[in-house]
Amino acid sequence: MDVALAATYHDPKGRLCEQSQRVLPTLNEIFSGLAIRASYVASEQSLSLFTDAGALVKRESKERFKVPKLGVARREAITLALQFDTPFVMYCDGDRVLHWAEQYPEELVQVIGRLSENDFTVLGRTERAFNSHPRVQRDTEAIVNYVFQVVSGYNWDVMAAARGLSRWAIETIRNKCFDEEISTDVSWPLFLRSTGGFSFGYIVTEGLEFETPARYSEEIIAVGGYGEWLKQRDSDLNRWIRRLNFASTHVEAMIPFAKESAG
Repeated sequence: MDVALAATYHDPKGRLCEQSQRVLPTLNEIFSGLAIRASYVASEQSLSLFTDAGALVKRESKERFKVPKLGVARREAITLALQFDTPFVMYCDGDRVLHWAEQYPEELVQVIGRLSENDFTVLGRTERAFNSHPRVQRDTEAIVNYVFQVVSGYNWDVMAAARGLSRWAIETIRNKCFDEEISTDVSWPLFLRSTGGFSFGYIVTEGLEFETPARYSEEIIAVGGYGEWLKQRDSDLNRWIRRLNFASTHVEAMIPFAKESAG
């Protein structure tokens, strides 16, 4: 398919190495090219796997790592993917796309086949996939999804970190939308909507379910099973603080667009 993949990749402890090795052939079969924007401390072994598979890999600088900005990383990932000269690019967080390609490859192929229908396609989650996440994510992400609906009129799940973009949409974001924070989940579609001329679509997926447990099998066994592991995540106040801060950042990023709609 004439769609390139753009992904951010972190994984400092190499938890994704084995999965990357298994899934890379599938990704290469599905996508016309792989563009990976890696963090400064991403596993060398994983990055070698991507490079050997023919992916374009750009590593974060040491200076940038000291003040990490996910919005910058995402913009650099989609910009890197333009080198493949495909008409469309799918952005997805690295751990999510590995899980999706391994567990739901047929669905991923079907979704990619629909990305040419619009300049910007938000890839969300079915009710089941959304509810597979811990409560600390569900509750805080639901806030952002609701506010996004209030601002845009679209009842979409915008928090799954996956998008389909035309080259025109990417070039516009690269040159004019400078959100450096995690709030690109909302700022990219709202910015393009306010700019005008772009078409939008929305697809719900099963493959964007909670992907994290696969990387923590030993820890899950150690605490007595998946239910207890999930309970511990939801009982961690630091996780709640972090996720609430994420939600606040997203809502703040929507304020200028809410004023435009009101005007």
